Amino acid sequence: MAAATVAVALPPGPLGQPDISYAPDLVKFAARTRRRHETEQLEKALPAGFPKKLVSDLVWEGRDLVDKYDWTYELTTEEVEEIEAGLSHFQALNQPLGFISQDTFPLPKLHSTLRKISFELHHGHGFKVLRGLPVTKHSREENLIIYAGVSSHIASIRGRQDNQFEGKPADVVLNHIKDLSSTADKDKIGAPAYTTDKQVFHTDSGDIVSLFALSTAAEGGVSRLASTWRVYNELAETRPDLIRTLAEPWPADNFGNKETPFESRPLLYHEPASGSNPERVLLQYARRSFTGFGALPRSANIPAITEAQAEALDALHFLGERFNVGLDFRQGDVQYVNNLAVFHARDAFKDTSTQQ
Repeated sequence: MAAATVAVALPPGPLGQPDISYAPDLVKFAARTRRRHETEQLEKALPAGFPKKLVSDLVWEGRDLVDKYDWTYELTTEEVEEIEAGLSHFQALNQPLGFISQDTFPLPKLHSTLRKISFELHHGHGFKVLRGLPVTKHSREENLIIYAGVSSHIASIRGRQDNQFEGKPADVVLNHIKDLSSTADKDKIGAPAYTTDKQVFHTDSGDIVSLFALSTAAEGGVSRLASTWRVYNELAETRPDLIRTLAEPWPADNFGNKETPFESRPLLYHEPASGSNPERVLLQYARRSFTGFGALPRSANIPAITEAQAEALDALHFLGERFNVGLDFRQGDVQYVNNLAVFHARDAFKDTSTQQ
């Protein structure tokens, strides 16, 4: 009698890819952790030079911040009027949008306050919300000018998000985040930012990242931040082996790039103290680069991640959830985040036909 054949569903991606998806699964995470403890001899020492504990205002837990730190700066009527004057000044120059700067968008009185916000981003708690920009009275282009103009007084150097626009070379410094899941392009979506799905904890590109709320969701969509330095301290104390895993090279998917199918790089970096600069650890990663998402599943022709790396991805996310703070994001708010010490996530949300 022939033995029955049982079909086993393999995880997407390269051969040997662990059973892990973009959406973290707490049950699978717990099982993987238990299995690794039972079958492996886990390293108990941190990588050479990495600190046992980081001490800084950048180390925080969300539950402690509510009564200790006011992360919202609400613009006064006079400050809004100065911003309006800055808009008029730039428009009168008749220059391309790439010329927006502190000089072309002058804010003589508000400038010092915005520099204090910049200091808080780099040396304080690592995030701040600017509230009260007059979104509804302006066109989309005017809002863009205001956003870039005000931001130039907080972080003056803009980073490039992409190197082309509509197939032509361009320095793209701004991304528009919008739900596209009900559009004709829904089958092309390869990132959760363009859906109503939950976005897990991750970092973006650049030192300071910001988000300008032109409108808010009808329901859900809470913006969540967590201190990556607090997450580091927790792992350094309880799971130094995962710190070692994060500091080793990972195969980051380039999703169809024929010349460079993947890039090998660590997720966690250590920067020793030098001169007046304190010691830092820098976490830089996006989960979908190792799990795929939607129209961009993990490529089959690249190395699989390891079981240790799969566990580390989940550890980052679930510790982010444990230590996070949720922001009351309103229309006209701008959220500024130190991308090198704070990572972010977003709850799933719902829109209506009139609010999207």
